[in-house]
Amino acid sequence: MAKPKTDPNYKVIAENRRARYDYAIEDDLECGIILEGSEVKSLRMGGSNIAESYATVDDGELWLVNGYIAPYKQAKSFKHEERRRRKLLVSRKELARLWNATNRKGMTLVPLVMYFNHRGMVKIKIGIAKGKKNHDKRATEAKRDWGRQKARLLRHGE
Repeated sequence: MAKPKTDPNYKVIAENRRARYDYAIEDDLECGIILEGSEVKSLRMGGSNIAESYATVDDGELWLVNGYIAPYKQAKSFKHEERRRRKLLVSRKELARLWNATNRKGMTLVPLVMYFNHRGMVKIKIGIAKGKKNHDKRATEAKRDWGRQKARLLRHGE
């Protein structure tokens, strides 16, 4: 995700780099997320992890499960749970599309990146993904290695 040069508010909080290796991402969409005050303060300080989390559709609502937001030390009486389920905000049309996609065989909702957008709001990008088998992972790795080798050959002119 490229950072706009003129935007001082855009900042990546957490990225799930492993998702593109383990899953074939078919489509992605941007979601809002409902947070408490101490969670936002903790995210501004950079304490979060979405590598082990996933999204699910339950009772007509979209939820982020197992996403970690570090505790905010200055919050005395209004502390938050680190790994609670957090509601994600999407339109009804998008929610229906996600629900249909997860009902197909092997499809899952994987968080790709959490960031502050240009308005300073926390957003999360969710990918509709299908799990890769080991041979798919090896093929992807071989293709990436060949691309590196090709660039090296072109750079050196051999």
